Amino acid sequence: MTKNKELFDAFYYLNMSELKKICHNFGLPDSPPKGQMIERIKHFLSTGKILKTKEMPEISKALKNHKYKISPDALMLKGAYKNDAQTRTFFKKLIGNHFHFTAFGIDWLNEQWMKGKPPTYQEFATMWQQEIEKRKKKKPEPKKEWALINFMQRYLAKHPNASKQEIMKAWKKEREKHVEFVHRMLKELL
Repeated sequence: MTKNKELFDAFYYLNMSELKKICHNFGLPDSPPKGQMIERIKHFLSTGKILKTKEMPEISKALKNHKYKISPDALMLKGAYKNDAQTRTFFKKLIGNHFHFTAFGIDWLNEQWMKGKPPTYQEFATMWQQEIEKRKKKKPEPKKEWALINFMQRYLAKHPNASKQEIMKAWKKEREKHVEFVHRMLKELL
């Protein structure tokens, strides 16, 4: 099991094209995001079964060619909501000038869509403000699929005066080590 955990952790160091190639080799769906691709690969290697991709419920999707308004009580629907200047300006009026689009916001929005519960713009704003307040008290860990960010934080903790070039050279070496390990382990499994 230790080897499986090492292998599963190493997948986070692979880039999207490398993960897509592995998915293709196993006959798995290769659609992003990265975390979901890794989960499909891990599930297949653990069970031998293909994890079905979940379809987004129709209730969460925007209708084509329909004009949607941006207002606090309007639903944020997949395909209608945009990360554009108009939407950012709206959220800055609703939340304040400190608003910016964040990964946690996009993740939350995708979770709501997948549950078939598209939020209103106000619900998104409320969630965003609450999450920002929580993060002021306790800094969250970066997602596992953000291997570069995680690596940089660990490296800088050990080498606080490292230059960007030194960090990137160390990252390249670390990533290559994990990529080689994944390829070696997959060859053994096949």
